[in-house]
Amino acid sequence: MTARSRLTPAQRTAALTPIGVERMGDTADALRDPGVLRLENLDTDLRPPPEALAATEAQVRADDANSYLPFFGHDRLRRAATALVERNGGLPAGSFDWRRQCFVSAGGLSGILNVLLALIDPGDEVVLTSPTYVGLINRVKLAGGVPRYVPLVAGRDGWRLDREALRAATGPRTRAFLLMSPSMPSGAVFDESEWRALCDACVAADAWLIHDTAMQRLVFGHAPLIDPLGFPGMIERTVTVGAASKEYRMIGWRVGWIVCPLAAAEAIGRVAISNVVCPVGIAQQAVAAAIEAEDDGIATCTAAWQARHDHLVATLRPAFDVIPARGGWSLLIDCLPLGVNGAEASKRLLTVGVAATSMENWGAPDTARYLRLVYANEPLERLADIGQRFARALGR
Repeated sequence: MTARSRLTPAQRTAALTPIGVERMGDTADALRDPGVLRLENLDTDLRPPPEALAATEAQVRADDANSYLPFFGHDRLRRAATALVERNGGLPAGSFDWRRQCFVSAGGLSGILNVLLALIDPGDEVVLTSPTYVGLINRVKLAGGVPRYVPLVAGRDGWRLDREALRAATGPRTRAFLLMSPSMPSGAVFDESEWRALCDACVAADAWLIHDTAMQRLVFGHAPLIDPLGFPGMIERTVTVGAASKEYRMIGWRVGWIVCPLAAAEAIGRVAISNVVCPVGIAQQAVAAAIEAEDDGIATCTAAWQARHDHLVATLRPAFDVIPARGGWSLLIDCLPLGVNGAEASKRLLTVGVAATSMENWGAPDTARYLRLVYANEPLERLADIGQRFARALGR
């Protein structure tokens, strides 16, 4: 009898799914056609703050940047990131000790994985909204957690939280909530009452809140900034994970940050130093410069992204079931009324030069009906004929 080979992947990888973007991105790249609208991936054509570019150029030649130290991140960036979290949360300066409660990570998602590894045990349940980024879901699974989904309900004016489902999603094994607003891929933005319901549920479950703030200030229509740190009982349980990629348009710098309660700090620090060891040296001063900049460009860029979003909604409706975003970089189209799922719609659109990602695996099973359009990377003039392309590909 032949012995079974032990050269097999670890069981923890069995539950991980493709994100879809990697495949569609490679397919679109292989076409080598500049006429293809790149709506499949969260890139942007809008530039980082000039202060960040200048700091990057200087750091390439700086000896201090070519170092493992400090392991938890450069002091200037940790101070700036901590102050940013305090401002966004409406907290007094000094509410967090940057030396003990802030850790720089190699991008926001690396930070989220570090937090999950530090705070949840195998079998613990983590509450997420659905649809949500499959990369977040995979990281929950990689850390041994069990995702529990609260649906976002689509309407003509956008997405709203299903509060009845929120009550059903929490239980004795709930260890953490992992939330993002604006959410990706939907562009859903929680209003004050929704944040209050989420925070109340988190407190009632005595759970951690892992707050992914990658797009926190990218909200449309000058909507108010609402941060869970401002709600009762949340300072001691909220772990804020930020990143330079979206708000500061610094995707390639791979810098994020974690600001956390003291009760979580030692464990997060141990995981951080055991995982990536230290973040990118030449990038950290640039991100600090972006945070400190008098004009970080966030408001101007958000207005540009909203104009692209509004064009897509106005152009594709009423022929297609476009669900408006309230912020962020992407929106979703419900393909079920067309008689196809997101994967089939994506396949057909590529034949007319539109690269877009289908949403299977991005939450509960029903997310397969959706197609995502990223409007962060294509200017209005290149989106002018998107209505005609959709009509040719999808028959309307």
